[in-house]
Amino acid sequence: MKQIIVLATTNKGKTREIKKLLKGFPIDIKNLDDFGPIPEAIEDGETFDDNAYKKASFTAKILGYPAMADDSGLCVKALDNAPGIYSARYAGKNASDEDNVNKMLAELKDKDNRNAAFKCVISIAVPTGAALTYEGECKGVITKKPFGHNGFGYDPLFFYPELNKTFAQLTIEEKGKVSHRGLALQQVADEMDKILKWIDINMPKFQRVECKEKKS
Repeated sequence: MKQIIVLATTNKGKTREIKKLLKGFPIDIKNLDDFGPIPEAIEDGETFDDNAYKKASFTAKILGYPAMADDSGLCVKALDNAPGIYSARYAGKNASDEDNVNKMLAELKDKDNRNAAFKCVISIAVPTGAALTYEGECKGVITKKPFGHNGFGYDPLFFYPELNKTFAQLTIEEKGKVSHRGLALQQVADEMDKILKWIDINMPKFQRVECKEKKS
């Protein structure tokens, strides 16, 4: 039987990417859309690791299956590694990608050091609370204006020197090989055989009890 692993997301693109990467392993990748409505995990951690674990462990406990979650963001040197865990809401709770990009450009307007790094942490948890952690990091430079139309978030500002392009100028395949999430996911793929053994050991074992008629 295939091992079910639930992705703690409803993002179809992310689900498709992970399914493609882990194709060939005896696993059945599902996401939250495959289940009924469940409470939303509260991401109030202080690090990427905290939030990834909170999402993965919460989902595993609610659904009873091993769960995988990631948390990622942009850390800019001149901004004391901000926006970090607040990357998605840098310009406010309901900020758009454009809002966040514009705020980033404004904050760096007079800064000479524009070095930055995208960071990603992936957590794989079982209902008992045990978890595995994988990390990926990609270093680059923040440009002075957006370039490219692919990707999302801060991709138009994140210049990757080795390919001489911003992330928004890369194809999905190119980005997947060098991005923070791509590197973390590759670690997961490389260790999937070990991960499956770990899941088997750490998943709760339910003892079958024979049903007996009560004698009167």
